[in-house]
Amino acid sequence: MHQENIQTLYQTYTGHLPEAIEPLAGAGSNRNYYRLKGNPQVIGVYGTSEAENRAFLYMAQHFEAKGLPVPHVYAQTDDAMAYLQEDLGDISLFQAIGHGRTTGTFSNEEKSLLKQTIRLLPRIQFEGAEDMDFSVCYPQAEFNRRSILWDLNYFKYCFLKATGIDFQENLLEDDFENMTQVLLADTFSTFMYRDFQSRNVMIRERKPYFIDFQGGRKGPVYYDVASFLWQAKARFPQHLREELIHDYLDALHAYCPMPESYFREQLRQFVLFRTLQVLGAYGFRGYFEQKPHFLQSIPYAIENLDQLLEEDFPAYPYLCKVLKQLTGLPVYVTELNKRKLTVRVMSFSYKKGIPEDPSGNGGGYVFDCRAIHNPGKYDAYKQLTGRDEPVIRFLEEDGEILTFLEHVYALADAHVQRFLERGFTHLSICFGCTGGQHRSVYAAEHVAQHIHEKFGVNVEVNHREQNITYKY
Repeated sequence: MHQENIQTLYQTYTGHLPEAIEPLAGAGSNRNYYRLKGNPQVIGVYGTSEAENRAFLYMAQHFEAKGLPVPHVYAQTDDAMAYLQEDLGDISLFQAIGHGRTTGTFSNEEKSLLKQTIRLLPRIQFEGAEDMDFSVCYPQAEFNRRSILWDLNYFKYCFLKATGIDFQENLLEDDFENMTQVLLADTFSTFMYRDFQSRNVMIRERKPYFIDFQGGRKGPVYYDVASFLWQAKARFPQHLREELIHDYLDALHAYCPMPESYFREQLRQFVLFRTLQVLGAYGFRGYFEQKPHFLQSIPYAIENLDQLLEEDFPAYPYLCKVLKQLTGLPVYVTELNKRKLTVRVMSFSYKKGIPEDPSGNGGGYVFDCRAIHNPGKYDAYKQLTGRDEPVIRFLEEDGEILTFLEHVYALADAHVQRFLERGFTHLSICFGCTGGQHRSVYAAEHVAQHIHEKFGVNVEVNHREQNITYKY
């Protein structure tokens, strides 16, 4: 039915039917998105809330008139339940910084996109707020006491209670009241995007465009900076956050000069608040709506919270006590420690000696593969390694190495699990054979893959004699 409505709107606007309609993923949204192919190619949207849709349509027109980079709206139905907007492509900023998110090292190109985006933020906050009718905003016209308590109770009921932690609700509510006063200490007439994060920024021709701003309202500037820089899965290292804060403050200066020390203190308060709001959303979407994408994001938000709590928030003593209990739950401790642990898996030749452990710990395993039937004795395999299909087939059909690895897996699994529980950072697992070419390489490849898939920890693979190094 939704698709038919979108198709009818397209036909009314263009005078012809689209060549094809392709449903698009909507992430956490309840709106339905479609790519309508043809001339022109557009994005069709069907929303479940008329008020929310009208908020987006008004803001899109308002921001475009201000020269802000947002999608153009071509047409809408009379009831505003469906509309056609500009197709900005398939690459979100979240996807464009994928290498940095997974490796922790952001390229110059990724940094450039992030800097462009954060420097545009004051424009939408200040220029976007000029002459805006905030009464159109949904579900609230402004960031106020009611909206703060909604989000804090969202966290309490949809996430905290689901963890089973016992807490005194009256003491928690006292700190919620204190937090509300702190967050409302400043008065702003600026536009607060509210869900300003890398999934809601599209990249076209290496330039950022803003989408999904329909939850915006009048509010303080700190919230959007917190949303962007502490987005759970973005995994920005602290030094990059510092660079981006500097870029934001530099761009902010043209609109509202602010002492950096004051800005940073207020920002820290909003980072805590936003993290709690996000955990509430993850709890609701993950535990209640059974959307696994959100459950997978929880450990990243817990990691942000754990780092944030390294410095006290004196205004919220009981809340901080509860949050430290939360980050200390075994399930989250293990998840946090996954980010810390690196397992280094190596193959080597005994002729050239047992490798040293570069981490300085001097621990781990050295397994001798020389008792296993050696494919290197046969001419057909002498120029190959344990990564080549003929050698893999030889070893697996022979079967000795499979039995050998069953015992290795059991030892390695127990070791990795214990290291995760204790928060250790390095484990070395080495496999040696005569030439470091066949059996040891096969064993290292399979153990590395096994550990990565089972535990999700960082794994470094080094085939010393082939001078091959890579990471999972």
